[in-house]
Amino acid sequence: MKVVIFAGGYGSRLSEETTLRPKPMVEVGGKPIIWHIMKIYEHHGFRDFIVLGGYKVDFIKNYFHSYYAQNSDFTVDLSTGEVTWMHNAVEKWRVTVLDTGLETMTAGRLKRARQHIGNDTFLLTYGDGVSDVDVGAAIKAHRDSGNWVTLTAVSQPGRYGALGLSDDMSRVRTFREKAAGDGGLINGGYFVVEPEVFDFIEGDDTVWEEGPMDAVIAHGKLGSFWHKGYWQSMDSLRDKMVLENQWASGNAPWKVWV
Repeated sequence: MKVVIFAGGYGSRLSEETTLRPKPMVEVGGKPIIWHIMKIYEHHGFRDFIVLGGYKVDFIKNYFHSYYAQNSDFTVDLSTGEVTWMHNAVEKWRVTVLDTGLETMTAGRLKRARQHIGNDTFLLTYGDGVSDVDVGAAIKAHRDSGNWVTLTAVSQPGRYGALGLSDDMSRVRTFREKAAGDGGLINGGYFVVEPEVFDFIEGDDTVWEEGPMDAVIAHGKLGSFWHKGYWQSMDSLRDKMVLENQWASGNAPWKVWV
């Protein structure tokens, strides 16, 4: 199953960092936050990633293109250019980085990656949020439900939008993204998605959290997986400091890998 990561936005609320690099490449503990997200998925057995870039996508491309060399020891024969690789501790990932357009909206980015995603169920998340979510359990809940999309519902107060869930917490009735509001359960990303959603994406101007979600709700096919554990988005410099301090403590809650 492929993991698709939104990584193309400007990250304007983190402008102290994102004037130099795209938001998913802002570092926590010396590693880009997208690396932490990919390690979470790897822990659950998923190693095939599609990164949907846009703003400063070259930064992302260069990072992964040189990843093997930067994390390996090698000998290079300068007379021939022959490289002998020695010790390395690189991840066994397959990473596809796509330039999905500077101004393209989230669902538009997804649709541009259609041919790379294929016709199977896929995982989808944002390039700025870490969690100790049980991805395998979310997939099972999704498959058992028969929904087209299952999102991870998490607790986070205040500045995020709230979800309206059914009494048994298994189905989304209303979806309000980043409204001024009342806290409660919110969309934490970490979606499980069926290819039927592509039918609801009109083009580059389509926002994933609006038209497609409304259409899936209208068909009664948007489900939720309630994650009661840790979740944190890096939406501001303050959020970055929270994550940095947790990582430095040696007990970062999202570090589920060994």
